[in-house]
Amino acid sequence: MATLRIESFRGSHMESVHAVSAVVVDAAGPLVAHAGDTAFPTFLRSAAKPFQALPLVQDGVVDRFHLTTAELALCCASHNSESGHIAGVRRLLEKIGCREADLACGPHRPLWRDMALASRVADLTEAPRTSIASNCSGKHAGMLALARHHGWPTAGYHADGHPVQERCHQEVARWASLPPGAVGVAVDGCGVNCFSIPLDRMALAFARLATSEEPAARAVVQAMTNHPGLVAGRGRLCTELMAAYPGRVLAKVGAEGVYGAALLEQGLGIAIKVEDGDSWASAVALIAVLDALKLDPSPRSTLSDFAELPIRNTRGETTGAIRATGSLTFK
Repeated sequence: MATLRIESFRGSHMESVHAVSAVVVDAAGPLVAHAGDTAFPTFLRSAAKPFQALPLVQDGVVDRFHLTTAELALCCASHNSESGHIAGVRRLLEKIGCREADLACGPHRPLWRDMALASRVADLTEAPRTSIASNCSGKHAGMLALARHHGWPTAGYHADGHPVQERCHQEVARWASLPPGAVGVAVDGCGVNCFSIPLDRMALAFARLATSEEPAARAVVQAMTNHPGLVAGRGRLCTELMAAYPGRVLAKVGAEGVYGAALLEQGLGIAIKVEDGDSWASAVALIAVLDALKLDPSPRSTLSDFAELPIRNTRGETTGAIRATGSLTFK
């Protein structure tokens, strides 16, 4: 079995090892490359957001409320809680006749504090920790819009069994080519349903999203790739990767060491799960997988800060690095 590992070094000594399962498939389903367990049971977490946003286009929500492509991108986002992100979600809520108080997501530490390169965010000011500053506020606003459009209750839109959550469940299952009953369901960090599927089905979902001619799929892909800064934000790999390869790469992080991505020109879907859930390791793993797939120019050079992440102490001194080792097996 091919192995892909992320190793953490303190000085020249290896301190930690993160095992990675990774799968690359094309839209027809055949396995292109892999490492680790191709069927690793994986909660998509926030990597499900592009699929949870599809009903906004399919069901007519975007047209009814005149949502912009930027607002659709925010519905797919795990954003940094930067001022532009918060203002965009506030405009979306106003369009659908909702308020911040209608958001069921709770406040939390902004993602840029833990998931962004420090050199890129040194001048960011932390927003007040309110629901609208949640990294998931765009997704929640989109779910409220879906409820408004269908005449479903907005109260409880986040709860299991609500039509909004059932609609998202159906969509994730469809793109993964699974019956809904084969998709595991639990509660995500922001309070809505999250979905567990085998890792190879996650890769298939991203491959199908990349190649689909369905208007909804094309709209979501276009929104994310045209507005990479809204999907994550400064210093974040999702944003920097899509900006570095405009219209060629789609990427969406999930919690607990998850990454979903697609190479749009090649029609390939990528799914990554760091088995111990380390989020920084997933970023390094994605660069390693893209490099193995011969993305041109090499992401190891284009995004070198993510390819080998420095470890720093509280004085800002570099004390080690996080880097990938191992390889993919190609079919």
